[in-house]
Amino acid sequence: MIRPLVCLFLVSSLAATLSAQEPLKPIPRRLPAPSDYQLPAETRESLEKRVQEIEKANASLADNPLFADVDIYRKAVEYALHNNEFYGKGDIKKAQACLTMAQNRGQQLQQGQAPWTKQTGLVVRGYASEVDGSVQPYGLVIPEKLDLSQPQPLYIWLHGRGDKATDIHFIHERSTKTGQIAPPDAIVVHPFGRQCIGFKSAGEIDVLDVVKEVKKQYNIDDRRIVLMGFSMGGAGCWHIGAHYAENFVAMSPGAGFAETARYQNLKPENYPPEYEQTLWKVYDVPNYTTNLFNLPVVAYSGENDKQIQAARVMEEAFKKEGHELTHLIGPKMGHKYAPETLEQLLKMIKAARDAGQDPYPANVTIETPTLRYGKMHWVELLELTRHWEDSRVGALWKSDDELYIVTRNIAKMKIDPGKHKKFDIEIDGEKLSVDLPESKDLILAKVDQQWTIPATATASEGLHKTPGLQGPIDDALMSPFLVVLPSGKSSNKQIQQWVEFESQHLSDRWQALFRGKLRTKLDKEVTAEDIQNYNLIGWGTPESNSLIKKTIADLPLTWDEKEVSLGGTKADAENHVPVMIYPNPLNPQKYLVLNSGPTFREDHDRTNSLQNPKLPDWAILDIRQAPNGSSAGKVIAADFFDETWQP
Repeated sequence: MIRPLVCLFLVSSLAATLSAQEPLKPIPRRLPAPSDYQLPAETRESLEKRVQEIEKANASLADNPLFADVDIYRKAVEYALHNNEFYGKGDIKKAQACLTMAQNRGQQLQQGQAPWTKQTGLVVRGYASEVDGSVQPYGLVIPEKLDLSQPQPLYIWLHGRGDKATDIHFIHERSTKTGQIAPPDAIVVHPFGRQCIGFKSAGEIDVLDVVKEVKKQYNIDDRRIVLMGFSMGGAGCWHIGAHYAENFVAMSPGAGFAETARYQNLKPENYPPEYEQTLWKVYDVPNYTTNLFNLPVVAYSGENDKQIQAARVMEEAFKKEGHELTHLIGPKMGHKYAPETLEQLLKMIKAARDAGQDPYPANVTIETPTLRYGKMHWVELLELTRHWEDSRVGALWKSDDELYIVTRNIAKMKIDPGKHKKFDIEIDGEKLSVDLPESKDLILAKVDQQWTIPATATASEGLHKTPGLQGPIDDALMSPFLVVLPSGKSSNKQIQQWVEFESQHLSDRWQALFRGKLRTKLDKEVTAEDIQNYNLIGWGTPESNSLIKKTIADLPLTWDEKEVSLGGTKADAENHVPVMIYPNPLNPQKYLVLNSGPTFREDHDRTNSLQNPKLPDWAILDIRQAPNGSSAGKVIAADFFDETWQP
């Protein structure tokens, strides 16, 4: 009985190996939505010609600080042509209008003029993202009579899901429609959020960058910035508000979703692997509930809207912490605002806005499972005892000379004492006295279960997970990164095929879904400046990519022509590839990623609630399972590194 089973296994293995040599099948795109409309050939040719002419005409403006205001229009049409984002005849006019704007603004800028920077009403502008160098659009609504010589409030409005609302459609809407929120005494900004990724990952960075850009270009009152959104924008409001609460004077999420499992109606028997459940904590808002106690939150739901579920979940989360969520409900309303309830909501938001944000609140609470989101006003978390566990700080100035702090799962933190220089601290029942020099922050570290004040503020010895260097894999794509392709080839044809397919998949997906082009170099072209400035995304093997060969001895990974060994798991190198994130041995202040782009894929684009990281800090993939819309291969092992970046 043994021999037939062995033969069957060998035949199956051989078939799998042979099939892997066949061309890998393209993965169907979900976002942007595929189009059935056929752009007439002559129209395509005409648009492509204009795109090229405008690109050439405006090339000399590339270093101009206002170049993005010009190039967003050309880029919008370039991407629409490349991805077939024309959904009807009317979109041709949108594209032509974009190219006319690119041409007109380019000519004006070459003459030293930029009249749109003084324009009121509906204004479309752009900025260059540091993440990938791409230009990204945003819309503004500026009341005509607003006195821009004085600091003005800013409302951030996060849009709903639009599977077809790519650059040309977003620009058209922002050029023609005021939007639902348009107070007469404030500027409203509409971030693009990279279209349809739920204001997560590079989409959340887009929101932060847009606000930063608007504050550069206009006189904005830092203490009166409001965050609002509805549907997908409501979900974005929940998570951006909870993760970056210190940035806003008030927030109001409408509908949307606030977490993953309950929104998806998942039962425990259908849960994904434990590491993926852990990664829900990156965006699931209940894991950040106490952050929302730092500002007024006014939630809205239609009474008959299924997405009232998000606010109900957050009502429970607030109640668990001894608070009550302000939740306005539009009577008999579906998935939209009830006019009278919206009017009430805006009055409440305006009252909070006019009161303004306290520049140094006496009481601060922060809750997070990851150092990616570890800052709140004058408290910043520097190290956790253990990532992905509930980590908290409550800090209260009882008086000018008495600071009270309680913590959970915190190993090190920084306090900006403001005007306080000499004071006593009670922290988790321990008492310390502080006498600080001028302009010095206070570092508190837990050593042998005791809180201490280190003599110096230097980092802990050896590698540690620190803010911005804590993983998981997707984290590397939220700050400036460079894709490093191999100049060599792997002698393993199966591995080579997989690397070529997946690296191209990353390029295509980033362009279509994330609305940008990758910075890319061959390994032999990478400079010392690149290593200093970027997270490096290395593709290939130690044989094919010199960057991987140069760094592998300093990674907790063994990878040669015979075996891959990582985190206690060993697999044959013929059929397996490691993917991982780690502080770059050539510059430990930046990441090195091996063989991975964003770990959520096409199948997860069906709902923004699933556009979460799917792999932790490392994994080993069996590439005999061809890449598909859910995975780059079969995950045979995956886990997080510990706080010292060890398996």
